[in-house]
Amino acid sequence: MKIQLRYFASIREDLGLASEDLDTQAANVAALLTELRERGGAYAQALAEGRPVRVAVNQIMANEGTALQAGCEVGFFPPVTGG
Repeated sequence: MKIQLRYFASIREDLGLASEDLDTQAANVAALLTELRERGGAYAQALAEGRPVRVAVNQIMANEGTALQAGCEVGFFPPVTGG
C-alpha cells in the first residue's frame, strides 16, 4: 500500500527531506519504524530505538500499535517544548 511520510524539525534535518511517498506492507506504526530503521544510515539514526520520536497518523497522535491504511499520512517529529 502507498502512504505518505512527513518529517519535521530535527528529523527532517537529519534525513534531508520533508516528505516522501512509500510503498509498504507495514500493518502498523511499529512495523513501519522497523522498515525505516532497516534502511540504515540517517534513517537508523534519526528514528533509532530509544530516541524520543512522536508519530501522528492522519494528524492524530499515534502509538506503535496504531494501524496503517492505504493513503494515510504518517508524521514523525521530535518532542518539543516551548513557552
